[in-house]
Amino acid sequence: MTNRFRWIVAGCLTVVALTGGTSDAADKTKVDQATKRVERGAKQIGRGEVGPGFREMFTGVGHTIVEGAKFSGQNIKEFFTGKK
Repeated sequence: MTNRFRWIVAGCLTVVALTGGTSDAADKTKVDQATKRVERGAKQIGRGEVGPGFREMFTGVGHTIVEGAKFSGQNIKEFFTGKK
């Protein structure tokens, strides 16, 4: 593994970690599932399964972004409506 490749993987995992760190008011199980998918892909890449690992990791990143946006939107909605 090249040093550049490790920085790319580390950067992707950092983005995922930051998008998953939201409030606990709404149900975040879908965000957690997508984050675990990214972790599985990164582990596959580490074991040398580069093709399937990248596919799993970047699919997980996409799902994490979508589910994180939905989760954040729900939190904002709950904040402004006063519902818990």
